[in-house]
Amino acid sequence: MKPITLVSGAAGLLLVTGCAGGSSSNADADLTVAASFYPLQYVAEAVGGDNVDVIPLAAPGVEPHDLELSPSAVRELSSADLVLYLSEFQPAVDDALVSTQSRAFDAADAVELRPAEEHDHEHEDGEEDHDHGQLDPHFWLDPTLLAEYATAVGQQFAQLDPDNSATYIQNATDLRAELTALDETFTSGLEQCERRDIVTSHEAFAYLADRYNLEQVGIAGIDPETEPSPAKLLEIRDLVEETGTTTIFTESLVNTSVADAIAKDTGATTAVLDPIESVVDDDDYATVMARNLDSLRQALACA
Repeated sequence: MKPITLVSGAAGLLLVTGCAGGSSSNADADLTVAASFYPLQYVAEAVGGDNVDVIPLAAPGVEPHDLELSPSAVRELSSADLVLYLSEFQPAVDDALVSTQSRAFDAADAVELRPAEEHDHEHEDGEEDHDHGQLDPHFWLDPTLLAEYATAVGQQFAQLDPDNSATYIQNATDLRAELTALDETFTSGLEQCERRDIVTSHEAFAYLADRYNLEQVGIAGIDPETEPSPAKLLEIRDLVEETGTTTIFTESLVNTSVADAIAKDTGATTAVLDPIESVVDDDDYATVMARNLDSLRQALACA
């Protein structure tokens, strides 16, 4: 694991009005930690407990890729003891860190990210767009990798606040045990299924698919805004028919029109498979993952 990154610069940035997640109110906390999007916030809150005031940088229900920042954030980011982020996932956060001299811990320093799948997309002008060297950020959809991250966060908190180090390490151990149990539930729940292909709105589920022996077929690539080519759409329609796929998975934060059209053309239904980049209401990582498992089991006709 690489050491904590110190990033430097001059002026800082904060969230545009309506995009901020809002500061938590734990004024007596020993540490203040900013988390750039939900899965990192989930881990920070679980590991930090009452000793850490977690500042979410993305509001509930906001697509984290689209996060925009404004100059008013300099005070929150510069006052945080640590910023949890994932490099190259949210460009605005990367820029803010360069501007604030904030102490930051990159999730990519704790978890080995896999390369994104490469695609050649043919555009109307005949040019080809090649995806090379991009990393897939969605590691948290494999609970065992999120457990690795939790352990690393516990170590970072312990370094910053030695007086409470035993508490952070124990909280990280407890969270790791919960995530290990969740992994075991997914393993048994997806062990015996009639089908193993999952057609998704975009390729956010490679870590989950790899962990549980599934085959992901994404309508769009890692970037959910990518427009699939006509050839890609035809390929997916053919695969749905050849494999007997009954469900096209959509997401609550991504436009569903293309997935809806494929489902209509092939006689499939749609269901939500949530990449857990953000949550709303009383949801948390565990509850959304439980719904994901239910959706997968129904779509794949698992025993």
